Formats: sequence, C-alpha cells, structure tokens
Amino acid sequence: MAEFLVRIAVAVPADLDPAARRELVAAERELGRRLVEEGTIVRIWRVPGTTNNVGVWRAADASALHAVVRSLPLAPWCTIDVTALAVHPLEGGAEA
Repeated sequence: MAEFLVRIAVAVPADLDPAARRELVAAERELGRRLVEEGTIVRIWRVPGTTNNVGVWRAADASALHAVVRSLPLAPWCTIDVTALAVHPLEGGAEA
C-alpha cells in the first residue's frame, strides 16, 4: 500500500439549501468514519479556523486513491491536493 498526504480545502456554496448541506455533511462524516475504520485514512487533522483538513491516506496506488477521494460527497466543492509519500531514511528500518 502506498501512502499519500492529502490536503482538502472545502468551499461549499453559501447559498446551498441548508437541508442539502446537512445531508452532505452527514454522508461525508459517515464515509469518513468508514475510511478510517478500513485504514484508508491513517491520520487526519483539521486546519484550525477552517473546515479544511490534512491527512495521511493509504491506497493501492494513485488511481485507487483518486477513486476514493472523488467518491467523497463534498468532493464537487473541494480543492484536493495529493502528494505521494516515500519512506524517509530516518524512518525505522528504512533503506537509505
């Protein structure tokens, strides 16, 4: 499994129907919990003062990660930046 640094900036339109917003946020939270449980989201942090987040995600490859990220209910309103990660030599047991 490959690891990726995923930065997500959320920009849901202010004029989105409040009921639709609540449904989207609930669906996003439910899918997020499932992704944590299955190990796709390894760690995730909120960017203070925003609804944006930064996380370490795992997937078989970049295409698999793309499919998961695009499946997020809020994806149409997000700017998503992904950086593939490689093991650093200082990491325990890693080769130089």
